[in-house]
Amino acid sequence: MTHAPPLSALLRQYGAGSALTCVPVDQGLLNRGYRLCTTRGRYFLKHHFDPDTADPAAIERRHRATQRLADLGVPVAPPLAGRDGRTVAVVGGHAYALHPWIDGRHRHGGQLTTGQCARLGALLGAVHAGLERVMPPKGRTPPAKHPHPVESADPADTFDLIDDLLARVRRHRPADSFDELARHRLLERRALLERHADRRPPRGGSVGWVHGDFHPFNVLYRGDAPAAIVDWDRLGVQPRAEEAVRAAAIFFVQPAGTLHLPKVRAYARAYRRAAQATPSELAAAVHRVWWERLNDFWMLRWHYERGDTRADPQFPAASALAVWWTREYDAVCGAFVE
Repeated sequence: MTHAPPLSALLRQYGAGSALTCVPVDQGLLNRGYRLCTTRGRYFLKHHFDPDTADPAAIERRHRATQRLADLGVPVAPPLAGRDGRTVAVVGGHAYALHPWIDGRHRHGGQLTTGQCARLGALLGAVHAGLERVMPPKGRTPPAKHPHPVESADPADTFDLIDDLLARVRRHRPADSFDELARHRLLERRALLERHADRRPPRGGSVGWVHGDFHPFNVLYRGDAPAAIVDWDRLGVQPRAEEAVRAAAIFFVQPAGTLHLPKVRAYARAYRRAAQATPSELAAAVHRVWWERLNDFWMLRWHYERGDTRADPQFPAASALAVWWTREYDAVCGAFVE
């Protein structure tokens, strides 16, 4: 059952008038959002309920980071402060934040021109460069749950996971087309890992502060220009170039599971300039993210372990991408470093 936000208590804390309408925003897998219209204006109300990111003190730290980025000119939507000066309101044990409503829409890579792809890469580079200026030095403990750099996936563990998932697929009744595709991809991936097990990358390279979840649902466009980067719940210290590669693999994946390499090239060139990242840094990131994709089955784990099917529509293209990327490895790497 959906948790209804306590609007009267929240709006009193923010001095934001009386609620006229409150409509759930259906995009987003981990937290709940609402489009809120009051007698004082239009807002985005965010209910932080993902236990990994819902600590009020940690939310406040992320809010301060977005305000500092806004001061540098990065397009973000910092939250509003309540009457007590705080940007997190805790009501009934639940944490909420109120943001100005940003008129805009989400755009995936297929809707972007090559020039707009370059602008997107420059935007992510500006985020990384800006965070380098406004956040604590990387030597201090970050508000990130897992330290980085991290070990890359061990194929022995992945083989065990594949066997477990195959057993779950066999037990699923009634069998359907998703089960058929899942079985095919699991067997295919096992063969690929057996062939490429000697290419496991070393521990991650240089790290920096990153957005942590940069993808099309977290960038709002107004016309042709980015209006706001939203959802900073995963802000933390990680290998920066890997975020750039992961984002490209989401923005520029095509329905058949290939990457639009000319757009990737424009995006990556602009990112390298804005973030002052070297080609060798990007090449190492491509290798680690490729390996990560070969060993990652989070969509199938959601489906078969949790019974959560929200990611199912992404599975055909994402699972095909790992196979295509392996076959076209040199071309993909070239698009990021040339």
